[in-house]
Amino acid sequence: MNFRFPRACLSSGLMLVLLTFLVEPSAHAVPSFARQTGMACEACHTVWPELTHFGRVFKANGYTLDNLKQVRGVTVQREEILSLASLPPLSLMVQVAYTQLATPLPDSSGVGNSQNGTASFPQQISLFYAGKIAPHAGAFIQLTYGNDSGTLGIDNTDIRFAGLQVLPGDQSLIYGVSLNNNPTVQDLWNTTPAFGFPYATSNIAPGAAVSTQIDGARGQDVAGLSFYAFWNESFYGELGAYRSAKQATAGPLDSASAGGVVSGIAPYWRLAYEHNWGRHSLEAGLYGAKFKIFPDLAASDGAGYGQVLKGPTDDFQDVAQDLQYQYMGDKNLFSVTATRIHEKQTYSATALALGINTVGADLTTFRAAATYYYKRKFGGTVGYFSTTGGAALYNPADPANEMPASLSLTRADTQGWMAEINYVPWLNTKFSIQYTGFNKFQGLSSNYDGTGRNARDNNTLYLLGWLSY
Repeated sequence: MNFRFPRACLSSGLMLVLLTFLVEPSAHAVPSFARQTGMACEACHTVWPELTHFGRVFKANGYTLDNLKQVRGVTVQREEILSLASLPPLSLMVQVAYTQLATPLPDSSGVGNSQNGTASFPQQISLFYAGKIAPHAGAFIQLTYGNDSGTLGIDNTDIRFAGLQVLPGDQSLIYGVSLNNNPTVQDLWNTTPAFGFPYATSNIAPGAAVSTQIDGARGQDVAGLSFYAFWNESFYGELGAYRSAKQATAGPLDSASAGGVVSGIAPYWRLAYEHNWGRHSLEAGLYGAKFKIFPDLAASDGAGYGQVLKGPTDDFQDVAQDLQYQYMGDKNLFSVTATRIHEKQTYSATALALGINTVGADLTTFRAAATYYYKRKFGGTVGYFSTTGGAALYNPADPANEMPASLSLTRADTQGWMAEINYVPWLNTKFSIQYTGFNKFQGLSSNYDGTGRNARDNNTLYLLGWLSY
């Protein structure tokens, strides 16, 4: 069933409530959010994890809409002090994968090559609490076991308190607070790094040796609190701040802590505008952050300074633009996403510790992707990615770009393309064939590592089975 209400007749909040109770539950409902709302996945997703406009509004409202029987507590003043769903909002996700490189990587022993054709069973298993906690509070909390780490640990987390105000002229204002551990994980659009394409990649294959701070380098490494407002389901604004919240460290952060500690707080901001007409949706926005990092000057660098949580810092200023278009037909779904992140780097702390002049650099990441699905069952995506920069200090073994292993000034350029074919037999099951091709890797197309290895040798075939329940 399709329910359409004139915008002039219903506020955003009333529309959400009506949709929650009028849409019939589907046998294909998955996982926690579908159980909570009684709606199938297509209410909030084109094909998961890409959100529709309704899904974005649901997220902004704090994941709190529900259609389940509640266990309630009310005071004598009739104030609601408890509202617990009879069914807890838990989900399980499993990924199994196979990765094949065009040319095997050199063996770590320095003799021969490593095994080519790696089965990851599983690549990842995640347990989610995803849904309502209280009348105005909800959460998306992910615990993940990854075969690359062999451990179970905290993954993307977004805990929200949200409210809705109906304004004069039948306009709406959604406002709230997000407590999260990965800059952009709280964002509503699939253009920003945390939930942008590619939604899954191999943890076996080599990738860009360096990334901007906002592009995953601080994921699960910080804790942030941000305040946001979404006016009339069109204009979105957010301001927040992040502070180091490192895992596997006991006590206050000091010189024995893992490197890359944020000095003070790192400000984060986001502006976006979305326009919806008919079956179309268009968004354009800006986002950014500034990180002042105490680098880890490890003894392996020959200096043995250790980490010092005072004095100058290495500074990273990230400013990004994003764009998203969606078309949602009865049979055909199409979307285009793009983002460009520019980072200005100033290595004041590193330069002082190593007795050199301050080193500055710029890093730019660009990604764009176009996705098409037929009947939400057969689909594919083509994408382009590029990370470019001038001479920059970075350690290829350290994607967080926290401290160079040497003073070698190396170009960070990595460019290529990606093609993915997807089959979705059920709304909670996806099978993917993904191919990644590299035009340039770590600055060069050929012999990028000095041993004769070319960029195209890292071309990757990736097979993925992705199930959630």
